[in-house]
Amino acid sequence: MKKTTLLFSLFLSVQFIGLSQITAVKGKADYNFWLALPSDSVLKTNPPILIFLHGKSLSGSDMNLVKKYGVIHEMEKGRKIGAIVIAPQVPAGKSWEPKKVLDVLQYVQSQYKTDTNRVYVAGMSLGGYGTLHFAGAYPEIVTAAVALCGGGNVKDAGNLAEVPLWIQHGNLDNAVPISESDKIVKAIKDCNGGKNLTYTVVKGANHGDLEKVFRTDEMYNWLFQFSNAVETITEEKK
Repeated sequence: MKKTTLLFSLFLSVQFIGLSQITAVKGKADYNFWLALPSDSVLKTNPPILIFLHGKSLSGSDMNLVKKYGVIHEMEKGRKIGAIVIAPQVPAGKSWEPKKVLDVLQYVQSQYKTDTNRVYVAGMSLGGYGTLHFAGAYPEIVTAAVALCGGGNVKDAGNLAEVPLWIQHGNLDNAVPISESDKIVKAIKDCNGGKNLTYTVVKGANHGDLEKVFRTDEMYNWLFQFSNAVETITEEKK
């Protein structure tokens, strides 16, 4: 599916002014999750959805762990995002399962009017793997994704090649070796030359250093520039 670039991406940027409501949602989907709603004025515009997938250290049953770093953490510090943000929690010792992430997404979509052409995913470490697994399983759903210091299944490369991806990895990562990202990047490039892929090797960065990506505007603005909407041109009748 062709992903188009939004001319109005600045409207969706993190500069959008509005208060967010962050609440814990339990027992409604396959994962418990934090739900961060934008202001009522943004909700009325059928906003996009941003899914944040955390790393292994935030796994468990204490949902406050999910606030230690990442998108929800940044929102609690004052970052404004013109989107509904979903931050599920995976149980301790488990990996992210695409079908369960989808269940959370579909629950939220059933509760709010959202733009299904704009579903974004970002994750770090275990969440970086989860991001690529989810995008690889549902490339028709994921509009764009950012995967930090993780990896992916090379068998998903064909699907991942169709999704705008920004993969980032520190070259001094001792927790998840950069070879994990190298492998999936090579597999994607072997499919279509990596035309939808951006790969950033962060020189001198270790595993935890990639957390700073969530603190910048760059990641959010990069994600929100994309849409699954197909541009159509109608010929005027003579």
